[in-house]
Amino acid sequence: MSPGPTPVESARLMKRAFLVLVAALFAAVSHAQQGEAFMVVEANSGKVISAANSVVKRPIASLNKIATGVITVDWADATGTDLSKVEAIVPASVQAVGGPNPMALQPGDRISLRDALYAALLGSDNLAALTVADHVGREMLRARGRGGDGVAAFVIEMNELGKAINLTKTRFVTPHGLDPAKGGGFSTAADVAKLSIYAMRKPGFTFITRQKDRQVTVQGAAGPRSFNVKNTNELIGEPGILGVKTGTTNAAGACLVSSGTRGDDSLIVVVLGAASGESRYVDTRNLFRWGWQQLAKDKGK
Repeated sequence: MSPGPTPVESARLMKRAFLVLVAALFAAVSHAQQGEAFMVVEANSGKVISAANSVVKRPIASLNKIATGVITVDWADATGTDLSKVEAIVPASVQAVGGPNPMALQPGDRISLRDALYAALLGSDNLAALTVADHVGREMLRARGRGGDGVAAFVIEMNELGKAINLTKTRFVTPHGLDPAKGGGFSTAADVAKLSIYAMRKPGFTFITRQKDRQVTVQGAAGPRSFNVKNTNELIGEPGILGVKTGTTNAAGACLVSSGTRGDDSLIVVVLGAASGESRYVDTRNLFRWGWQQLAKDKGK
């Protein structure tokens, strides 16, 4: 049997591991100096472990959909609505939404709110997000004895949520994140971290974002069509990763917010404006390693 490393060898191995972590953090900071923003937060205490450019306002692309999911889950809880049993009708306004249409949604198609949320939060489907917002917004207006634009009412609720949880440098303009060129939405890494902590404390939201894929059904004029919606977050399936959301536009760059747990500890890692889809994952993994190492150090492990 091998005698194992000597105390001196163990110390050298620990030093080497520490230097690797430091190098990883410096690499993330270097990216941040080139325009990337990041934040690492212990979700239970709110303690910031590391951050760069974290209060700089910038577009966040489909990370908007975190707020869309939260508003919908909160509304369902407040009204006793079973999202799997309520169908939303795809509104005519989806025709004005750019980007891919993976489920070929057409005005008049019907989809359960649960499946639409899967498509929006896992597959980052913009038309599904708009469909959710239109239905829930109209229901909110109806409950108040009013009519009007359901999507506009929903976006107001998104911004009211921002005020309620102290997102001081955030403005939502759409439920999906494809903001207009003028007057677009914005947020910061710090605000996205707050929003994500709030969202991941909701079992209904977390259940969705931790799925690797989900089968959904759309009822169209020609009958039902089924789709397997895959999670765009490549970290899902890695140990302890529970979500949260990817986002990419030309203006926002590659964005990713992730939630991870180890024992009683929970981390939120936000990366905004990464140079590529791949680099956001590399930076996030490095920041997770640094965060776990710092938490262990704080506990004297």
